[in-house]
Amino acid sequence: MERLEPMPMPMPMPMPQQQDAERRVAILAFEGVTLIDVAGPADVFSHAGRYGPGYEVSVVSPDGTDVRTSTGLTLHVESAAADIGPAHTVLVPGAYGMVDHPFDPALVEAVRRLTAGAERIASVCTGAFLLAEVGLLDGRRATTHWRQAKEFARRYERVAVEADALYVRDGTILTSAGVSSGIDLALAMVEDDHGPRVAREVAEAMVVFMQRPGGLSQFSAPSRRHVARDHPLRALLDAIAADPGRDHSVPAMAAMAAVSVRQLTRLFHDEIGTTPARYVEMVRLESAQAQLQAGHTVAVAAARSGFGSAETLRRVFTSRLGISPAAYRDHLGVP
Repeated sequence: MERLEPMPMPMPMPMPQQQDAERRVAILAFEGVTLIDVAGPADVFSHAGRYGPGYEVSVVSPDGTDVRTSTGLTLHVESAAADIGPAHTVLVPGAYGMVDHPFDPALVEAVRRLTAGAERIASVCTGAFLLAEVGLLDGRRATTHWRQAKEFARRYERVAVEADALYVRDGTILTSAGVSSGIDLALAMVEDDHGPRVAREVAEAMVVFMQRPGGLSQFSAPSRRHVARDHPLRALLDAIAADPGRDHSVPAMAAMAAVSVRQLTRLFHDEIGTTPARYVEMVRLESAQAQLQAGHTVAVAAARSGFGSAETLRRVFTSRLGISPAAYRDHLGVP
């Protein structure tokens, strides 16, 4: 018989690179978990799959049983945290009142198991407490919901708490303030993985803001403290909010409030928790953001918000938000 030569073996197909493959995301759920802390980021990751390689999202619990969320709805989970296997991204949400009593050891152990070996770790709201509890935030910058920021700093002295940020990125660990900021956090991760176009498509599909930078305040300056109508600062605060570009030097503000400069400084410290100049800067920064969102140039935004020059606005904007005004406009998709 004629000897048949063996057929040549086909060349193996190259394995897809990480950026072209689905990333596995594990979200930890537990009794009383805040539903939007789970659902918001999960929805972002789900939408991302429509515009390219997406995410395989798994919801797990410490023991694998379904959990009752903060709304009373029951959340189905895929498995126990110990059984899910390695995940690229682990997200730990928060829960109302969870920091008011000692953590369940099983929950802490679930966090420890899930995060071991993860390439990226994130938390929403008081989930940052759980990351800190297992030592992941030691020596790192982090944030949490503003109502719990002081307790967070008191309890975990090795964490550099940024109490006013929407979310904070320190290396491969991201922490966010809670509620809607979990969506901002997830959008930032999508942008990291797939670029700004995909993140923008997701934001537009979800009809959410694209894309609040992490350094943005958790709430607007005028809403930080409620000041009674008969308080000496009330008329001044209203005037600053109404016209940020006006002369709001400390002497001018003291004259408007009919108090001395020293008394004005004390009133701001006691009622607002900051200095008069710092407060004006925050209001002007928010005004500049609004101007940029409306499509105005950096120079126009600087003039209308009271910064005077585009260079001053760039310096303050970058220092406070970690992003330049021009890049901020690009994130928003402003033409």
